[in-house]
Amino acid sequence: MTAAVRRPTPLTLVSGGRAAGREAAIAQALAPDEPAAVILEGLADGNAILADLAEQVSSSLSSPLQLLRIAPGCLCCSGNLVLRVTLNRLLRHPPAHLFISLADASHIEQLRTWLTASPYDALLALQADIQVS
Repeated sequence: MTAAVRRPTPLTLVSGGRAAGREAAIAQALAPDEPAAVILEGLADGNAILADLAEQVSSSLSSPLQLLRIAPGCLCCSGNLVLRVTLNRLLRHPPAHLFISLADASHIEQLRTWLTASPYDALLALQADIQVS
């Protein structure tokens, strides 16, 4: 018996604006009936659009929306370990699409480089970023 070939999970980085704006952009980019996961960096700033959407989806028969929140901090520097653990856990049962919302995009290129290095190069397929104004 041969092992199933695993296709890389599409990953979209979302940056800029306030948390609510990033969440709205992710909600708009979600494909209907496709399991997705979102890693949100930092705290919500009031209107938690994705939390409301995840609650609605989980109460229906639609595909799940998994939300994970991690503490704010540069995800390629001080937050690297937290992001690595979160990704490793999430990718054990990969969603159809993954979004990472960045509170600060000053090191986005370093983060992209880190996400395209081993072992994530075989597990993730980086998509075009979403920039929120």
